[in-house]
Amino acid sequence: MVNLKVNGQQHSLDIDPETPLLYALRDELGLNAAKYGCGLGQCGSCTVVVDGEAVFSCVSPVLLLEGREITTLEGLGTADAPGALQRAFIEEQAAQCGYCIPGMMMRAQALLRANPNPTDDEIRSSLQTNLCRCGTHMRILKAVRRAAGLMQRADASPTPATGAVR
Repeated sequence: MVNLKVNGQQHSLDIDPETPLLYALRDELGLNAAKYGCGLGQCGSCTVVVDGEAVFSCVSPVLLLEGREITTLEGLGTADAPGALQRAFIEEQAAQCGYCIPGMMMRAQALLRANPNPTDDEIRSSLQTNLCRCGTHMRILKAVRRAAGLMQRADASPTPATGAVR
């Protein structure tokens, strides 16, 4: 039995502890945003965030992830209430085929949590491990910049109950 905390929820999975996280997410939990691309941790389509760091889920055995916070694209928002990063990618039309976008978004999420105001060079450096052949690279860059602004405004907005700044 392996216990994983994914998107804020605890899950007990009866799977081999050597199973890559990608398969646990997709096959056991029905979370399909992370994609199988290469199976070698080289393309980035399987990227999720673990304890604030971008991780290749295709090469991360679940036994190493017990007790850690795992976030997938599904944990950032929903179709009806997308998170800031998801909204930014939609507004900038940053996806073409969409296969690499969940991994790109999760790597951008880790970057923006660590560095809320990255430069274009820092964004490019952070996303360089994610392969994309669609050609929306400039839109992806704009979407990450837009998300940074949305997140900063959300963090500075007053909370409804107290009016205090978060």
